[in-house]
Amino acid sequence: MNPSDCKLNQRRNLLAGMLAAVGGAAVSGCAPRGEPTDPLWTGFDERITERTLAEAEKLLGLQFTEAERRLMLGGHADGHGLFSDRVTNLRRWRDIDKPNGLAPATVFDPRLPGVEYPAQADSVSLFEEPLAERPPATEDVAFASLKQLAHWLDRGQLTSVELTQLYLDRITRYDGQLKSFITVTPELALQQAAEADRERAGGRTLGPLHGLPYGLKDLADTAGVPTTWGAGPYRNRVPDQDAAVTRRMRNAGAVLLGKTSLGALAWGEVWFGAETRNPWNPSEGSSGSSAGSATATAAGLCAFAIGTETWGSIVSPSERCGVVGLRPTFGRVSRAGAMALCWSLDKIGPICRYAEDTAWVLEALNGHDAADPGSLAHGFAYDGNLPLSGLAVGYDPRRMERADITASDRAAYEALESTGVRLVELRLPTLPWEVIGPLLEVEAAAAFETLTLSGRDEDLRRQIADAWPNVFRAAYFHGAVDYVQCERIRRLIMQELHAVFSQVDVFFAPVDDELTALTNLSGHPTLALRAGFEPLRSRAIDGVTEDDKSGPLHSVPDAVHLWSGLFREGALIAVARAIEQALAPQAGWGTHRPRLG
Repeated sequence: MNPSDCKLNQRRNLLAGMLAAVGGAAVSGCAPRGEPTDPLWTGFDERITERTLAEAEKLLGLQFTEAERRLMLGGHADGHGLFSDRVTNLRRWRDIDKPNGLAPATVFDPRLPGVEYPAQADSVSLFEEPLAERPPATEDVAFASLKQLAHWLDRGQLTSVELTQLYLDRITRYDGQLKSFITVTPELALQQAAEADRERAGGRTLGPLHGLPYGLKDLADTAGVPTTWGAGPYRNRVPDQDAAVTRRMRNAGAVLLGKTSLGALAWGEVWFGAETRNPWNPSEGSSGSSAGSATATAAGLCAFAIGTETWGSIVSPSERCGVVGLRPTFGRVSRAGAMALCWSLDKIGPICRYAEDTAWVLEALNGHDAADPGSLAHGFAYDGNLPLSGLAVGYDPRRMERADITASDRAAYEALESTGVRLVELRLPTLPWEVIGPLLEVEAAAAFETLTLSGRDEDLRRQIADAWPNVFRAAYFHGAVDYVQCERIRRLIMQELHAVFSQVDVFFAPVDDELTALTNLSGHPTLALRAGFEPLRSRAIDGVTEDDKSGPLHSVPDAVHLWSGLFREGALIAVARAIEQALAPQAGWGTHRPRLG
């Protein structure tokens, strides 16, 4: 027997013990194919005793009587044991090929029954303001807004090839330090840019993103280009089809610079080749999991980027890197062809340098797709010229009185007051988001059953308590009944948040992990916006570095959040743009950039 066979058998034996410990509870995993004498299954009934059940009860918060345990072990009247039937089904489930993209039959829908969500005509109109002529400095071009870049392209002051080469040169110069790209595609990018220039010269444009170079998070498939999911076991994975988001960007005329880094299987900033760094302080990570998309955008290595979020993976790196991250309403953007982590939570959205940039990108991404069971048909409208006096913005004064509130948070609130919106005091209810983490853990473990049960999870770099390998293994011990109760609590959260957000157009708060988690569960959209800079020591990269307790202070971005009701991203962007404009001198839009070596 070779070492890999030994490892597989050890893993099977371990899982056999796990199954026995939980009394044969259903477990998702890959099929250990073999003869009926496979050690995972042989003697299963004999290993389960009343003591086994009593010990398993401790994991599930249960306590049955001895008579009840004997009855469970006795099984059916025809002599078949309850647990032997379960293990038979387990084996059948595992023998069925279930690719990562195969979604469950139960599909999450953030819309509540009986609630009307007003339709929107697909229309985007940005705030009208004078646009500058192209500056001589290439760095000023690299950090410009999408509106400004498109203006220079339209006027012939810039070509897509020139802009693309500018970003490719910056990637070559700076990304060795930042590690924001896993794969760079210079030939493809220049080919797409040249085509965009030809189309523009011929009087044909595909939209406002036509010719603008972007980075795509490396979990969205790109035909013929590696899509690694940031994970060692998949580093040689090359899909033969594009993801829906890849096609939408191509149809919009955007130029693909390459695949941006993500923490392995969409957690954190640690991927198989490196740790993605914060351009404002490369001694720390950029958070994750859309680490590369946020870093590349903040460092001026692309015009914009695409990220994804399940639990905070757009907003967290956007906060850290000082860019604008928009997590859209669940179902707005198709996830077909993108790595599935948690079917009922995964979302795709834009990461940009300016608030209004996100409107153009979301416009290109939005739309129903039958290939994604969770996809919803809803238009997207944004008008940056509507008066803000017609918008109500809620805030909870208790959140502005927390001990961790910063000067930047207060400045952002003062900027909000100056925009002319109507401020409304709201007290958010306390909701039990911490207790329903099993929803994410169980779905993610099911999505990667083959990785766990084959032992290849040990090829992931991070092997610490809160990294995916350990979380996937522990997920097998969640009870099925408890999982359903989590879903019921999720419905309660959806109802409570709807009651709050229906009172205002937008809700404002400093960075808030609780609201980030709650709105991921409910499907409500969120926008993270830079509010200023604060002096901090280098923060830890989980599993790689520790917090710097005594090192130098670094001036790093600080952010605030905006939330809204379902499909109200237009209001989020409008308020964010106004705050951004009011904060421009302090938060340094257009002037304050990372110092890259």
